[in-house]
Amino acid sequence: MVQGTGSDVGKSLLIAGLARAYTRRGLAVRPFKAQNMSNNAAVTVDSDRPPGGGERVPPGEIGRAQALQARACRAPASVHMNPVLLKPQSDIDCQVVLRGRPLGTRSASAYQRLKPDLMPTVLDSLQCLSAAADLILVEGAGSGAERYLRAQDITNMGLAEAADLPVVLLADDSRGGVMASVLGCHALWSPGERNRVAGFLINKFRGDPAVLAPACTELTELTGWPSLGLVGWFAGARTLPPEDSLALENVNPAAGRGLLIAVPRLPRVANFDDLAPLAAEPGVSLRWVPSGQPLPREADVILLPGSKATRADLEQLRIEGWDRDILCHLRHGGRVVGLCAGLQMLGRVIRDPNGLEGPPGETPGLGLLEIETWIGPEKRLVELDAVDRCSGQRVTGYEMHMGRTVGAGLNRPWLLLEENGGVRAEGAVSTDGRVMGAYVHGLFSADGFRHHWLGRLGAAGRLADHEGAIEAGLDALAAQLEADLDLDRLLALAR
Repeated sequence: MVQGTGSDVGKSLLIAGLARAYTRRGLAVRPFKAQNMSNNAAVTVDSDRPPGGGERVPPGEIGRAQALQARACRAPASVHMNPVLLKPQSDIDCQVVLRGRPLGTRSASAYQRLKPDLMPTVLDSLQCLSAAADLILVEGAGSGAERYLRAQDITNMGLAEAADLPVVLLADDSRGGVMASVLGCHALWSPGERNRVAGFLINKFRGDPAVLAPACTELTELTGWPSLGLVGWFAGARTLPPEDSLALENVNPAAGRGLLIAVPRLPRVANFDDLAPLAAEPGVSLRWVPSGQPLPREADVILLPGSKATRADLEQLRIEGWDRDILCHLRHGGRVVGLCAGLQMLGRVIRDPNGLEGPPGETPGLGLLEIETWIGPEKRLVELDAVDRCSGQRVTGYEMHMGRTVGAGLNRPWLLLEENGGVRAEGAVSTDGRVMGAYVHGLFSADGFRHHWLGRLGAAGRLADHEGAIEAGLDALAAQLEADLDLDRLLALAR
């Protein structure tokens, strides 16, 4: 198990790199994270059986980080890799997804009371993965030393003790205070927890290792934990999908010339990695617009991303005045695209009579597409790999939504997907062709479709190979870890 001194210290990326490195050595490797909090999710190829057995239900969902780690292992994504997924809907509550299927919405305090009941499922999923693997790389969540959460812990030391896992502590040198963060964990852990730590790693290091060597020596003297090495700053991380919206805090406005795509930074943005392939294009500038700033008038496209709280984010969009910016943008000949919740926002109304994403009620949409949406209890989880007749290009991705959308706008679909011997219409396009949306996540990951779409908008220049860049990034990360660390020593810690 890799636990962190805090959030965003690089646990997910380290696990992905180790997974690819050990997979290249011929081991069957699987990632595992008992509990992940993220609105970036992926559809799995499997799903857990319902209680009491019976027929399999449709595919489930896990955090995108675990899906990337599964890819690093060259293994299909499984619900067992992330048995508990928390998808925040507000500052105090979240949707709990258990083995790929929604369990319901819980407040933070209610979820803390629920956690001990989830430990048997967590351990069972870990055992399911272990049955077909040589090595399980277990990722902790946040900081492993938050003592106030210890009694209900199912993902850090609580899991390590229940499953008898050796722990490697990961610290982030780029933040400063690396000694204090390691020593803080040591001080907060009990003697038994300290004894479970097999050593520490320092991540995101830049500079001369000789300068940091005295700190590593002193940390070993003070804690008794050996230093397991330094992981250098990995510049190629930008080619790999980010784990969660913390990564957006460090996104600077895109610079340079090219097609400008503006994206309002909504509070509950979900599956924002949908936009990563666009951001990687040399001829495209993707700009996340923060609260308090207008959408840029020079934008060629305004893109509304997914959301875990569609009506609440739509209200925030209006508070920011972005609805007026969108209308002005269209009046001056611009284009607007909505993905999943963004599609719903473009319609006439969003109704949530049962209060599944917030208080019951309905919210007027932007009225740019002739569609209406009802939020219902059934979640649609579907993997896609089809040919779009409209563009002639292959489309890959997945659907993941609880809404049911109807209306005349669907008679003008964005996509016509050839599936199972038939053709299915997907999404909607306005009568003038300048507003469009679809439920498909990952739509722009397919290079051919993305290049066709950008070409119609006038994007010029060299076009990126998104899938190839991800594979190259994982291989480069694995190669760096082979050079930076003693992977044989790390493997010897597993039991």
